[in-house]
Amino acid sequence: MRYLFEDYALDTDRRELRRGGTLVAIEPQVFDLLAYLVRHRERVVTKDDLFTAVWNGRFVSESALTTRVNAARTALGDNGEAQRLIRTLRGRGVRFVGDVRVSRDATSSTTAEAPPTSVLPDRPSIAVLPFANMSGDPEQEYFADGIAEELLTALSKWRWFLVFARNSTFTFKGRSLSIREVGEALGARYVLEGSVRKSGSRVRISAQLIEAATERHIWAERYDRDISDVFAVQDEITQEVVTAIDPAIQACELDHTARKQLDSLDAWDHFLRASYHRNLFTADDAKLALHHFNQAIEIDRHFAGAHARLALLHVNLATLNPSAETPKTLAIALQLANRAIALDALDASAHGAAAYVLVYLRRHDAALQAARHAVELNENYHPGHFVLGLALLFGESARESIPAFEMTAQLSPRDPAMWAILSYRALAHYTAGDYEVALCAAEKAVAQRPDFGGRAVRIAALVRLGRRAEATAAVAEIPQDAMLRMPYLCPFRDAADWVHWCTALEEAGWDCNTVNASGVRDLS
Repeated sequence: MRYLFEDYALDTDRRELRRGGTLVAIEPQVFDLLAYLVRHRERVVTKDDLFTAVWNGRFVSESALTTRVNAARTALGDNGEAQRLIRTLRGRGVRFVGDVRVSRDATSSTTAEAPPTSVLPDRPSIAVLPFANMSGDPEQEYFADGIAEELLTALSKWRWFLVFARNSTFTFKGRSLSIREVGEALGARYVLEGSVRKSGSRVRISAQLIEAATERHIWAERYDRDISDVFAVQDEITQEVVTAIDPAIQACELDHTARKQLDSLDAWDHFLRASYHRNLFTADDAKLALHHFNQAIEIDRHFAGAHARLALLHVNLATLNPSAETPKTLAIALQLANRAIALDALDASAHGAAAYVLVYLRRHDAALQAARHAVELNENYHPGHFVLGLALLFGESARESIPAFEMTAQLSPRDPAMWAILSYRALAHYTAGDYEVALCAAEKAVAQRPDFGGRAVRIAALVRLGRRAEATAAVAEIPQDAMLRMPYLCPFRDAADWVHWCTALEEAGWDCNTVNASGVRDLS
């Protein structure tokens, strides 16, 4: 079906919008929203109508809806002030007010490119069921419902999986259905259920994540707390559950993907495989990660998460193996991060990727702003806290960066890259003059991965603590060219911080002159 208005043609069969024969770039969800408004132009469309039609009843914030409405206006040359074609009626909803002519001829006079693939149609989805009140006290119902609602809100901030809205999941309250039946009814791949039992001033909260199709338990935990502060308990339990669920789902999804043949992988599968290989931090795995990320984007060019992770990979390639191509590689990384933000401005990983790139481009103020925004979008997104730590360490204050690294470790206690978190936390303590603490963190990092920067922090801390013989012995075991990476991995704004580190390394016998001569500021 074609809908004609002004000089626009909206073709719902081809899923394209044209103006005067020219294809207009428009995201899939924005297209769906616009098409729904045009088809139902005879009435005011409510927010719930759009949530149901465009997001299939999944949880979406009002700000996300507003962003999509504004994007639809922009595609039509409209705006929130003029509201020439899309009008907002306060307290009621939205209505398309243009004069529309309908044509059943779906052919177009201009050859069009293939319609864009929907964003991750097969990515995991999760339904949070109302928690059962096991206290025998009807007045505790509000607390059980509050826990479920807090979890639903927090999970919705993880943009890589879909979360069903409260209106959909709370319809199952009090109903006796199996997890498989709930999954089938909603189209949910995972179901989170739980119970609350209160006795006196104590509360026990149990939660379990279940794969709907097989009814297999993926994760389960029990929490016992004093309930003197209800809201503090809700916040604490929410954080612990959400940060446990994220890696549990990723591991389960990766397990499914690993069983697939290469020729049957979709964008989501390539994304998972790429993320797995990137986290191994080896040259061969970096090549595999690069291949799979590019495949994911080739299949789905609107995949914001793949653009963000590919940006991170380019930073790793640029800094761990510095060369004349490093500035070019970082420039590509920034383009990818900006593309991720354009595709999904509410994705914390997109802003986190931008912050990560900006740190190593030595654009410290912009990096700090992007990192803080990533954490604001999702306070449980541990890479956001990590990059906030980097931005503070290298561009603002080493001491202020320490809580960010500690929060990263708290949110991801089994992180496969804990050695990196420990290494940078050690450097933060060293730069702040806390040499004993720096040495302890550096030794933990070296124990996990001896070929990363933790060993350099360890050597410098040993020198500052007067243990020069140990430092010198440690230098003898390290290839001299390892120092060439350090200016790229540690882009201090203040040259004094770099000198503070280098002088200690030189006292231990590590020649930093070639590094200083080649220039810490080559990337400025």
